[in-house]
Amino acid sequence: MKNNFCSLKNTECEYFPCHKTSGDYFNCMFCYCPLYALGEKCGGNFNYTENGIKNCSNCLIPHSENGYR
Repeated sequence: MKNNFCSLKNTECEYFPCHKTSGDYFNCMFCYCPLYALGEKCGGNFNYTENGIKNCSNCLIPHSENGYR
């Protein structure tokens, strides 16, 4: 059984897709990642810019098919 409330794909968003993907599935439900505040302990594929800002553009954890769970 698929939980339809676990996924949202907003193809009308001016930033879509905000990350490079390797398939058709993309979940926009966490447009602002709930893991961001964990800093280096978030478990995602991130780096820091020269200005010290966390850059999560290479992370797909919240956008993946199992990212909601």
